[in-house]
Amino acid sequence: MFVGEYTYKLDEKGRVPVPPKFRRQLKDGAILVKGFDNCITIYPIIEWNRVSHKLAEKVVFPANLRRLNRSLFSDAFDARLDGQGRIKLPDAFRDYAKIGDAAKVIGANTYVEIWNEEEWKTEKASGDQERSQTIEELGV
Repeated sequence: MFVGEYTYKLDEKGRVPVPPKFRRQLKDGAILVKGFDNCITIYPIIEWNRVSHKLAEKVVFPANLRRLNRSLFSDAFDARLDGQGRIKLPDAFRDYAKIGDAAKVIGANTYVEIWNEEEWKTEKASGDQERSQTIEELGV
């Protein structure tokens, strides 16, 4: 499980450190995708395989599922942690998420998200307002 919120500077090559407590779960590699809400999502290989298999089990006839597969898999990027626990963020992904020289790295249960700091402040404020209501609706 990925939990917590961290702020890191990117280096000149566009690499961002991964929190030390996340590294073990990403040691076998990761898949980066353009996430929802203009962030970058990092899936551990095991989680990406679960998502991939779940999509593969669906009937591929509906046009929206075919589009989802095309969009999700064509934009996916294989990544590995370097020796210092950093992960390279492709330029197109950094542009998509509006990430400059610093980023927020957040745990989101089974995956990690990387955010522009200002975008994260807005998202977090919005999420904090909805959290109690959603937890109550889910009966958690």
